Amino acid sequence: MLTSDGALFVVATPLGNADDLSPRAREVLESAELVLAEDTRRAGLMCQRCNVRAKRFLSFHDHNEEEKTASIVTMLKEGARLALVSDAGLPLVADPGYRLVRACRAEGIPVSVIPGPCAPVTALAGSGIAPQPFTFFGFLPRARADIEETLRPFAALPVTLIFFERKDRLAETLRTAAAVLGPRELCIARELTKTHEEYLVGRLETPPDTAGLLGEITVVVGPPEARAVTPREEILALIAEERRGGGSPRSIARRVQARALGWTVKGIYAMMSSETGTEPAEE
Repeated sequence: MLTSDGALFVVATPLGNADDLSPRAREVLESAELVLAEDTRRAGLMCQRCNVRAKRFLSFHDHNEEEKTASIVTMLKEGARLALVSDAGLPLVADPGYRLVRACRAEGIPVSVIPGPCAPVTALAGSGIAPQPFTFFGFLPRARADIEETLRPFAALPVTLIFFERKDRLAETLRTAAAVLGPRELCIARELTKTHEEYLVGRLETPPDTAGLLGEITVVVGPPEARAVTPREEILALIAEERRGGGSPRSIARRVQARALGWTVKGIYAMMSSETGTEPAEE
């Protein structure tokens, strides 16, 4: 139930399917004195589709959030009950609103989140790609160099990556991501919860054809894939480990051979010779 005092309600709205609006979200939207909307026209259409009788809408988006926050906080302090919605999904996730929530917290104004649809989490859940941990970028930068700079720190991190992209930029963005991140699992999710919902599963280095894709697109890129260790690399790692224990090259080779099935002391000793380019001197 809504409180009688001023409060801000952050309300998740459907990504596409009107049936995804929760009863609690409906109650909040109909009872709120004002609905703060990223796009008042789209919010109005959403309410029509969902049979929600909202009272009034106020434009609240990236370009006016800072200037409108103070007056909204004043309304809340005077006892107004306001709802915040984005174009679709859960507000603040790649949408405006965090400055307002932070201001409310600073003023001791109650903030309640009405959870529900969320495009990044929906795409992740339907992708079949390892979900934990994951990083969500919103929309990536436009310039190739900026995309590379954004993705590069994640090239070696064991995390799944999620981002939005426009259909006309998708192919180029995937090529850039593949060059930076290397081979990975890929899922392109589009039109989530809508009639033409589709999950295209493949590889980042050889993505599906995206030329004819329409609608809103969420991309899920899997974490780095473990590279198979070759037998030579495995023996070299054992040699390096045993060297730290000291001893002559032949004693090191014997200790390595005791841990490496299928290898002889002579073969390991020869590998130590080839590694340095000279025959290891006896100590």
